[in-house]
Amino acid sequence: MSVSDQMKAFEKRITELEQENKRLHDTVAYLTKQLFGKRSEKTSSLSKEQVSLFDELPSVFDEAETEANAKMPEPDLQEEAAKFAKKRYKGQRKDQISHLEHVKKVYHRLKGDRSCDTCGTELVAVGEEFVRSELEFIPAQVRVIDYYRETLECRNCRKNDRSYMEKAELPDPVILHSLASPSTLAWIMHQKFVNAIPLYRQEAEWQMLGVSLSRATMSNWLMVAARDWLLPVVERLHQELVKETYLHVDETPIQVLQEEGRKNTTDSYMWVYSTGQYGTHPIRLFEYQPGRGGNYPKKFLKGFQGYLHTDAYRGYDKVEKIVRCYCWAHVRRKFVDVLPKDVKSPEATMAAQGIQFCNELFAMERALASSSAKERYQERLTKQLPALEAFWSWADSALHTLPPKSKTSEAIQYAVNHKAGLMNYLKDGNCSISNNLAENSIRPFTIGRKNWLFSGSPRGAAASAAIYSLIETAKANGLNPHRYLEYILGDLPGVPFRQYPDSLDDYLPWNPDIQKKCASTKTGK
Repeated sequence: MSVSDQMKAFEKRITELEQENKRLHDTVAYLTKQLFGKRSEKTSSLSKEQVSLFDELPSVFDEAETEANAKMPEPDLQEEAAKFAKKRYKGQRKDQISHLEHVKKVYHRLKGDRSCDTCGTELVAVGEEFVRSELEFIPAQVRVIDYYRETLECRNCRKNDRSYMEKAELPDPVILHSLASPSTLAWIMHQKFVNAIPLYRQEAEWQMLGVSLSRATMSNWLMVAARDWLLPVVERLHQELVKETYLHVDETPIQVLQEEGRKNTTDSYMWVYSTGQYGTHPIRLFEYQPGRGGNYPKKFLKGFQGYLHTDAYRGYDKVEKIVRCYCWAHVRRKFVDVLPKDVKSPEATMAAQGIQFCNELFAMERALASSSAKERYQERLTKQLPALEAFWSWADSALHTLPPKSKTSEAIQYAVNHKAGLMNYLKDGNCSISNNLAENSIRPFTIGRKNWLFSGSPRGAAASAAIYSLIETAKANGLNPHRYLEYILGDLPGVPFRQYPDSLDDYLPWNPDIQKKCASTKTGK
């Protein structure tokens, strides 16, 4: 081998090592950020120089440049900041407590101190002066309801040796041979699945109230109540969900103990299925499954035809007769993850441009939130389609200039690989640009999981899914989840819904009576 060939080989090897070093450096920075960095995706620190990707589209992105006027005075920064400050109005505090019970306390002068300091004449009350209002916290009370029923007898029949007696009707118990009441069960559910308070901590709180209520007992109560009274309502909601045309799906790991033939450390999954932002009724359904295979959503969504919003997980391809809409929030997250700590460095330019494109795309979507489906469809084709075409052109060009295995090129390649699914939201004005709706629905579950860590059994995981389904669906329909659960648990046990399935419609969260009885308390102006 000649000297020149050796030099070329050395130079090639040096280039390869430099690229490998850069990849390793990026990987360390990425993992360090994932482990210790902020979880926020805010990118307000990006400079203007980094976000010039779409200068060729002034009608879409550069309104600031086209509308600039050098003669306009500089804005008053204090005045501008005041616009974004929390607005207060006269009587705001009064409005915040107007819905609460008010107890009037009048303080009187002592009996021996009700005379005039000048002449000694006894003072006479002429009015009262309001001084202030205070919130008083009343700790929870626990009491026992002893149920009795009246017995009636016909005395005339008794005289004729015909015994005839009647007894008053009682409400059916929510759990037979148990101290559980609808209010107790609803509170335990609310504490665990809304406030993320695990049962062992609730056990201590009950003990402070003078009740010895073990976590094992509460766990059994939750499973029985969910099986007997909540699951029928969830199944009825499931029937309504698959009738929709636009759905969102997401899944997250859950550790479940005592699964047959599986180790306790094996990941199971909690799936969430949600109706779309512009659907008929808001529905959020959770389902526990021992795996992440595509057969689970395929089975759950049997009968559904329409647009399915998901991440890029290929398992959803098994669901038949659907159009998959991928999530642009995932694309943005890929760019945020690879953004260096020093956002002004040259390495940050590509990632920053990708982030800015997504920011502009989401800004245009927010402007269309109140538009009709037809208007949204037309506006997307007019404004967003040209921007998308510019993005794909930029992405193809960037892939030829970046090292093939760099983190930034991987983020761009992710978008390019899923181009078709990312463009599908343009097909219908009722489609969404992201899968954030499903991700936001599953977030309360992930928060609770940090506290209670695992489910003790598959039955427990299924019960949790049913309870989360009703709680999140209640929230989405403007209901107070605690009131909604208490109403179902108190009323449904006396309803023959298995013989008359249509009676379950009276317990759906958009039913007018449910809306009236279980509406969230609204405060403020």
